[in-house]
Amino acid sequence: MDYKYIEQLLERYWICETSLEEESILRAFFSQEDVPASLRKYKSLFIFEQKTKKEDCLGDDFDKRILAITGDAETPKVKAVRVSIHERLMPLFKAAAVVAMIVALGGAAQFQFGNKPADEEIDYEDYKDTYNDPTAAYDKVENALEMISEGFSQPQQNDSIVGMGDAAKNDMRRTE
Repeated sequence: MDYKYIEQLLERYWICETSLEEESILRAFFSQEDVPASLRKYKSLFIFEQKTKKEDCLGDDFDKRILAITGDAETPKVKAVRVSIHERLMPLFKAAAVVAMIVALGGAAQFQFGNKPADEEIDYEDYKDTYNDPTAAYDKVENALEMISEGFSQPQQNDSIVGMGDAAKNDMRRTE
């Protein structure tokens, strides 16, 4: 018997050019009992699928049995967790805080230990007092502070009177 068609199908099968119908023809051919000796080496390849169907495999109730054993007979439930924008950005906030602290500490360390420019340094040798008498200097500072205190307190009194009616202003002036 001439098996040229089967040999051509095998050649096309090895270079992946066969259709599903042609592969089913090959499976049907190799499932026969009498296969020529030259093609017998390919028989196990094409009948493998038929052998595996006969073997034991998982049944339709496998999932139900396993879930019953584990204690969850129902379908597993997935719980969705909502993540707010605040929780999403929290790592960025933390990173920004760390960067700010590093910059602040670096600036403080540079200020404390760094070299200061010549115009920021105080030359204590050239420092001169403007007053020879310390009590006169104290009196001058005390007068300046009293003037500032009066300046702050006077607008507060005027502001509290501005919002009142004429009768209330007259009453306040009489009590003063």
